[in-house]
Amino acid sequence: MNLKLPSISKIDNTTLQITGSKSETNRLLILRALYPNITIENVSNSDDSVLMQKALNSNETIVDIHHAGTAMRFLTAYFAVKEGRETVLTGSKRMQERPIKILVEALRQLGCEITYEKEEGYPPIRIIGKKPNTNKVKLQANVSSQYISALMLIAASLPDGLIITLEGKVTSVPYINMTLNLLKDVGISGTFEENVITIQPNLQALSKNVIVESDWSSASYFYSIAALSDNADITIGSFKEESYQGDSSLIEIYKHLGIQTTFKNHTITLKNTKSTTCKLPEVLDLSNSPDIAQTIVVTCFGLGIGCYLTGLHTLKIKETDRLEALKTEIEKMGGQVVITQDTLRLMPANSIKKDISIATYNDHRMAMAFAPLALRTSLYVEDANVVSKSYPDFWADLNRLGIQTTS
Repeated sequence: MNLKLPSISKIDNTTLQITGSKSETNRLLILRALYPNITIENVSNSDDSVLMQKALNSNETIVDIHHAGTAMRFLTAYFAVKEGRETVLTGSKRMQERPIKILVEALRQLGCEITYEKEEGYPPIRIIGKKPNTNKVKLQANVSSQYISALMLIAASLPDGLIITLEGKVTSVPYINMTLNLLKDVGISGTFEENVITIQPNLQALSKNVIVESDWSSASYFYSIAALSDNADITIGSFKEESYQGDSSLIEIYKHLGIQTTFKNHTITLKNTKSTTCKLPEVLDLSNSPDIAQTIVVTCFGLGIGCYLTGLHTLKIKETDRLEALKTEIEKMGGQVVITQDTLRLMPANSIKKDISIATYNDHRMAMAFAPLALRTSLYVEDANVVSKSYPDFWADLNRLGIQTTS
């Protein structure tokens, strides 16, 4: 489905409820599979979380997780220690291009049996579930934190827990801390000191109820709308002031773009104060929150200002190469972007072309990041249903703000 977004001058201020965090939900779903007495509230309705639940409930040998990268990583570790279970874990064409070798090698260090069905280092993989023969593992730290979290989530179910030594500079630290905090929420002990993560074994039944915070990555698009709309006063829930999610850094980042965030009764209200000259720091390091890079770049493009973002190396192995995709689509709209392996520089733009069709590359964040530009120009979004991967209600919520889409 392709959507047209007509240009609008202002939005209708309202209150929105954003679905639970996909990142938190998928971690908790793995923990609930290991400890069935755990209960979860405000579960994400994203495609990724639906696919995760389906996979965990499946008794089939072949488990297809389509585009769900988090599910691929977490389920690889889960099935690897599921004694007596043989699983072929596969996914979409793009998923079969996304690397899994670092996690597979880490699991092999533990004595797990995993082989590649096609290309070495990539899904699909065949997993023979086994009990690990050691509780120590080493892996590179400067890759996707999902590899690390996958090991952390299964750790307490192992007889001796797990000691994970990270080699090199650790990236996406907030996601590792999120996993550690969620483990503690359900009653599992663990520490993350220097480059060593230690998770204590817990072979007892755990009975905990956990409420999932709403998704800060999804909230980012409303920060962008607020920044591009002079009259913004948007309330969204449900959020915590002490969030586990690294993308809550939006609060500080968007202060530079004139957005004030106010917490009240587990909601946040975004207001455009118009009290600042819109300008980001000279260098903005997003190594701890790379998923909001697309939102920030498009916001700056819409405001006619430049930005220089670093710490983006993981974006090249997401649903698409997000750096190349951003460069291509922004330049179609009249912008100028320079990228390297882990940086992006956007030049200030004087104008934005209208009625450009934005390709989304099977990437939900491409569709949602560009949608706020309706406050600056008319545009088309291709394959708009891709948003269901993380935020199925996105277009309905935009309509409630007055951004009326037509197919």
